[in-house]
Amino acid sequence: MMNRLKVWPSTVMIVLIGLALGGCASPPSDPDDRADFEAKNDPAEPTNRAVFDANMAFDRSLLKPVALAYQDNVPAPAQSGLRNAFSNLGEPVVAFNDLLQANPKRAWDAVLRFVLNSTLGMGGLLDPAGDFGIKHRDADYGETLALWGIGEGPYVELPLFGPSNVRDTVGLVLTFASDPLTLAVGPPVIFSLARGADVALDTRARQNEALEDLQKNSFDYYATLRSAYRQRRDSLIEDAKNDNHRIELDKPTVAH
Repeated sequence: MMNRLKVWPSTVMIVLIGLALGGCASPPSDPDDRADFEAKNDPAEPTNRAVFDANMAFDRSLLKPVALAYQDNVPAPAQSGLRNAFSNLGEPVVAFNDLLQANPKRAWDAVLRFVLNSTLGMGGLLDPAGDFGIKHRDADYGETLALWGIGEGPYVELPLFGPSNVRDTVGLVLTFASDPLTLAVGPPVIFSLARGADVALDTRARQNEALEDLQKNSFDYYATLRSAYRQRRDSLIEDAKNDNHRIELDKPTVAH
């Protein structure tokens, strides 16, 4: 069992990158069409749209109704507590990525948040660190790879996870691989699955109104979400790159 769990992240990465590269269309020969093709950065669009349709069917039939039921029936304090606790469990990964991004100040803040919220915050259910002015800030491996100069690669629609690209897909696998609960056996695995389900339901419920408006006002919902995803990721990467606390590392000089 343990051996199968250990190879799981690499297997997932192969499958997901295969989805990103599979079904690629040839670039058009017309210059205008070629420019539009490259701007979309979606050479596997037919495959991606098929995955998107499957994701939308899953959302309509299961995820959305369950998420709204969760929002309506679980008391708000309990929702907030679970959200805080699961976010707190991600702080070590955030701190590690902040270090990889040469931002020790943000890494230290993430460590402080984890320590304070895990103790004074009753396992993360409360957010005393936020009350002390130490706010949560996300950092992930896809963002880190971008700051290291690695390009995003083609756009890809992942089953269940939705919009992504090759770089962020690799980052997602690294997140799974660096989460001790992912490779554990027994109760930790059940807890990890419960955490993922709660995060998915909570996020879907809180985004419902915005998604409904976006879908209603979109001529092409797939293309709208693709554009929104790329813009959001670009914004987060720029924010991380331009953070005042980030250390600018000297670039190596090449002798001529």
